[in-house]
Amino acid sequence: MSLAADQVRRLARLARIAIRPEESETVLASLNRVLGLIDQMRAVDTSGVEPMAHALDAKASVAQRLRPDAVTETDQRELFQSVAPAVERGLYLVPKVIE
Repeated sequence: MSLAADQVRRLARLARIAIRPEESETVLASLNRVLGLIDQMRAVDTSGVEPMAHALDAKASVAQRLRPDAVTETDQRELFQSVAPAVERGLYLVPKVIE
């Protein structure tokens, strides 16, 4: 599947994206490359392949190395609220904006 210049102009109009005339060829080429990649992926036979929720589900031996779940910042709520114009019971008070 590939797009023509008039289709790109129509898509841009529908998406409300301004594409200058000098950019149209570049945008057209980029979109056609993306559509070509999609066509390649659709051509792959995936029958018999069990769906995965995550790419790392394929290998049970793969483990994510995560940082330890530890507090790294101190509670600065009092400091931040001390400079606020209005605070009540730990909440910032703001002017009413909707009637």
